[in-house]
Parts: sequence; structure tokens; C-alpha cells
Amino acid sequence: MRSFTFALLLAAPFLAGTAQAQQPLRTAVDGTFAPHAFPKLDGGVQGFNVDLFTAVAKKMGRPITIDSASFSGLVPALNAGRYDFLAAPVTVTPERAENLLFTEGYLYTEYQFGIRKGTAPITSLDDVRGKAIAVNKGSAYDAWAQANAAKYGFTVQTFDSQPDAVQAVIAGRVFATLGGNTTIRYAATRAPLLVPDFTIKETRAHWAAPFRKDNAELRKSVENALECLKKDGTVAALSEKWFGVKPGPEDAENVVFPGYGVPGLPGYDPTEHTPDCG
Repeated sequence: MRSFTFALLLAAPFLAGTAQAQQPLRTAVDGTFAPHAFPKLDGGVQGFNVDLFTAVAKKMGRPITIDSASFSGLVPALNAGRYDFLAAPVTVTPERAENLLFTEGYLYTEYQFGIRKGTAPITSLDDVRGKAIAVNKGSAYDAWAQANAAKYGFTVQTFDSQPDAVQAVIAGRVFATLGGNTTIRYAATRAPLLVPDFTIKETRAHWAAPFRKDNAELRKSVENALECLKKDGTVAALSEKWFGVKPGPEDAENVVFPGYGVPGLPGYDPTEHTPDCG
């Protein structure tokens, strides 16, 4: 009996570690944000972020559950402990980084114009002077366009959805549409007459996974897996699959950033490390 008890005591740390390794990672996405996450015809969600964090969990040796919820409720649910982190793309801003821990960016988000096929490419914002620009009403792109219309001399037309703005470009009712780079590229894979064009570089930011401030170790584990998936080409392949454009060597899909988190922002840990991809 004593030897049996001793054996169990010796095995306890291993069993506890095994149980922990098998605990599902709990996360969520905004299930209406194609192509990052959107409904499948047979139920559930699909998209770049679903595939990416399924691959992250596999690399970590953990199962994962991915809920679909409204974006506005995701951070409160994370802070309440319902989720371990968020798989939804979240733009890393100084304000958010004060309250959450982030991984390094796995994508860059930046504002991009989409134009009709055959239209001369936009080479600078001077090229939109005197033109009409279509935006999704109430979006961040709508806000930027309204704030900058007078400065750059264009007019703004608002639409109830980004697909409606795209159709206005294709129909020739406006010169271009302005949206997020991934949504513009995805729209071009569905509408061959739309061409992804000029990006506004000063709007570039990291899209990354947020964690609670008290969960630094899980942040490190998830970032390690992300870095391994960058190194083996998985992140770039998923990006090309969902957004229709092969990422360049300097795009976030291919860059392993130093330390943990987004360099230069609150919550960044500059500890040097080499990702363990065994």
C-alpha cells in the first residue's frame, strides 16, 4: 500500500502536467468578420484566424474551443475569465496595451484602397483629389475619410456594408473604396474586377492576440507557437490562402519579432529567446 501511494505521489506531477496539457484553450472570434472568421454552411466558423489558432493549439499540443461572438463583448469576456485569450484580430494600440498583454503581430493591418480593374494605380494620396471614395458607414475607414476629405480633396460616399462599397467601385459609381487591407484583398478574390491598390502606410499596426495582464506565461507559450508557425511558413501560407496575396519577407506573417509582444508598446517583454519548435 505504501509503495502504491508513493508511486502515485511520484506520478502526481506528471499526471497533473498531462491533464494541464490536455485542457482546451478557450478563445473566441467575431464570427461576422470575413475572411478572418465567418459562418460555414454546415455550421461553425471558418477563416484565417480560425485556421491560425487551430494550428497554434496543435503546435502547443492542446485542444481548442473557438466561440463566435460579437466583437464588442470579446474583451469584457476575456477579462471576466471566460476566455484564455482572443483569436479575433485585435489592433494593438497603446491604450489597449496598457490594459492587456499581446503577442507579437501575426498580420499588419493598414488602410488600403481598392480600385476597378483597368484604372490607373494610385501612387499617392494626391491621386484621389477630385475623386469619390466609397466606405462602409460607421467604420474606422469612414472616420478617416471624413477627417481627411478636405485635406486631400476627395468626396466620401457611405454604404451600409463593405460589399456594397465594392459594388459601387465595380459599377463605376465611385473611383475607389477604402477598407482594411485584408478585407480589400479578400474582396478581390471574390470580385475579379476589384484590384487591391495603394496602402496608407502611416495607418499600419499589428494585429495580435490579447491576454489578461496576469497571464504572461500563456502569452509566451502562444507566441512561441506563433513564431514556429512563422518559421515553417504556415502563417504565410494561410495568409495567401485567405487573402489571395503572398506575403513578402518583411510582412508580419514572416517576421519573428524580438522579445514577447509588440516592440515599443506597453506590456512588451524584451527577453531574448529562440522559439522551441520541437
